[in-house]
Amino acid sequence: MIFARLIVAATASLFATLAWAQTKWDMPTPYPDGEFHTVNVKLFAADVRRATNNQLDITVHSNGSLIKHPDMLRAVSTGQVNIAELLLGQFGNEDPVFAADNVPFVAVGYDQAWKFYQAQKPLLEKRLLARGARLLYTVAWPGQGIYTKSVLKSVADLKGVKFRTYSPQTARLAELLGASPTVIQVPEIAQAFATGTVHAMITSSATGTSTKAWEFVKNYYLTNAFHPKNVIAVNERAFQRLPEAQKKALLDSAAAAEQRGWDLSKQREQAANKQLADNGMTLHTPDPAMRAAFIKVGDTILAEWQKAAGADGEAIIKMYRGK
Repeated sequence: MIFARLIVAATASLFATLAWAQTKWDMPTPYPDGEFHTVNVKLFAADVRRATNNQLDITVHSNGSLIKHPDMLRAVSTGQVNIAELLLGQFGNEDPVFAADNVPFVAVGYDQAWKFYQAQKPLLEKRLLARGARLLYTVAWPGQGIYTKSVLKSVADLKGVKFRTYSPQTARLAELLGASPTVIQVPEIAQAFATGTVHAMITSSATGTSTKAWEFVKNYYLTNAFHPKNVIAVNERAFQRLPEAQKKALLDSAAAAEQRGWDLSKQREQAANKQLADNGMTLHTPDPAMRAAFIKVGDTILAEWQKAAGADGEAIIKMYRGK
């Protein structure tokens, strides 16, 4: 009888230990399941489960279903959630360092965007830690282009146009182009065009295909203005509570996800550009005059950003340009 009780007690203790050993995290992300960022995040979560023998289980909640995108940075900083994916530039008003990769026409193309990230990364890590969050990895979006209903004869044709934006820098870009900026989240883009809330936007070909842009606009300008980055961050307290082996598994999986994500982004850009064209959209390469006008606007935004960012902005640009 005593032996049987000991067996029952030991079994109960074992199950309690196993239950305690498994850590479950909910991970909000902004984009739908089919978007390459979400695909990459789900692969990352699977890698973490595999590397920890299911002891760290991350459940991905896509498309803003758990927490709305504008609230994700605060949620992961405060520990409302332990890990989240977010578009960094969306929070540029809170810290200029977050907006660095949204300054247009500074780092054009993936090679320049990666180099810019290396210059930004030390300060970005510091800023996130100050908010209680640890940077795990980033993934760049394809180059940002401009979608319009009508063909642009020049940049002046954007004056007065209702223009969808998603960050302080894209809003400022719209203002300097003479357009009227309106912040619209990705899931609401199609509805915003349908109701006349906006008539143009700046975003990647990836977002263009995921929202079926050909249903509401006909022209896409390949400006490659910049490559904004999504950040995957973990609450620092939650990270420090993990056993050392799980910390290593999380960081190793993050490093693999970063490399995979940048590769997926490049593939996504090529495929998305083709998909836009296959669905009847016209892809335009800006002529020299239009590109010069865009660069002039970019120079203005860069000067404004550097003034706001102070020594941090100077350090990022200096490191990026190797001066």
